[in-house]
Amino acid sequence: MHNGSSPKVDFLETCRTRVDAELSHRIESSSASERLQEAMRYSVLGGGKRIRPALSLAAANALGLSDDTALVPACAVELIHAYSLVHDDLPAMDNDELRRGRPTAHIAFDEATAILAGDALQALAFEWLADAPGIEASARLAMIKELARASGHHGMVGGQAIDLESVGKSLTLAQLENMHRHKTGALIEASVRIGALATPGVSEHSLNALTSYAKALGLAFQVQDDLLDIEGDTEIIGKPQGSDIARSKPTYPALLGLAGAREHLASLLSNALESLQDFGPEADPLRAMAGYVVERTH
Repeated sequence: MHNGSSPKVDFLETCRTRVDAELSHRIESSSASERLQEAMRYSVLGGGKRIRPALSLAAANALGLSDDTALVPACAVELIHAYSLVHDDLPAMDNDELRRGRPTAHIAFDEATAILAGDALQALAFEWLADAPGIEASARLAMIKELARASGHHGMVGGQAIDLESVGKSLTLAQLENMHRHKTGALIEASVRIGALATPGVSEHSLNALTSYAKALGLAFQVQDDLLDIEGDTEIIGKPQGSDIARSKPTYPALLGLAGAREHLASLLSNALESLQDFGPEADPLRAMAGYVVERTH
C-alpha cells in the first residue's frame, strides 16, 4: 500500500497486485501456439485498473469470505473483460489503435491473432470458473451461468450491438441506460454477484442488495467514462480523448449536458451506497470502490 493514499486506492491497489500475480501465473501454462499465448498475455497483463475483480473480492469480503476463495472467480471475470476490449477495438467494431496507453492487440499483432486471443480468453474464463478451488460445484455452476448471461446477447454483447446500431442516432435517457445496463453494467453486476455466489449460504436478501448496488454502479461507471471522453487527457485515460464524439456515439453529456451528467452521476452513487445500508464495516471496500468509480481520472 502507498503511504498517504486513500482507503479506496489502497484496496484497489492490493486487489490489483493479487489479481495480476494470479493472472500472470495462470496464463503461463502452455498453449498450442506461442504467438497466441503471447497475444493473450499482452491483452490481459498490459495494465488495467482491475475494477471488476476488485468488486468480486469486495463483495465476497462483505459476506465474510476470504480473498483466497474468491480470487479465481474474480480473475475469470477479468478475462471476459479483457476479451471484450480486444474485440471492441477491432476495425469492424470501434477501430481503436490505442488501449491503456499501448497499441491495441490487432495493431501489436494482427487482426486475426487478436480475434483468436479474444476467443481464447473467453473460453479460458469458463474453464477457470469450472475448476475454481474451494467452491461447491453448485456454486461454480451458478457462477458459470451468471458470467455466461452477462457476457452474451442478454448482456455485454447485446449492449455492444445496440451501441453499434445507435451511432448517429438520438436516444432517450431510458434507451441510453438500457444500452449501458447491457454493454457495461451487466459485467459489473456479474462481478459483484459472482463474488457473492462464491460465499456459502449467501441469503437472497444480501444478494438482492448487492445486485442493486452493482446496477447503480454499472451506470455510474459509464457516466464517468462519458465525462472522461470529454474532459480527460489522452495520456491519462490511455485512449484518444473525444473518440466517442468523433464517432457520433450517444453519451450522457450529449443527452443531459455536462452539469446534468454530473448530477446523474451523483444520484447513481447515492443509490449504490444506499443499497449497502444493511451492511456494516465489512462492506467498506464496496463503498470505497463506488467512490473510486465516480472519481477516477482514467
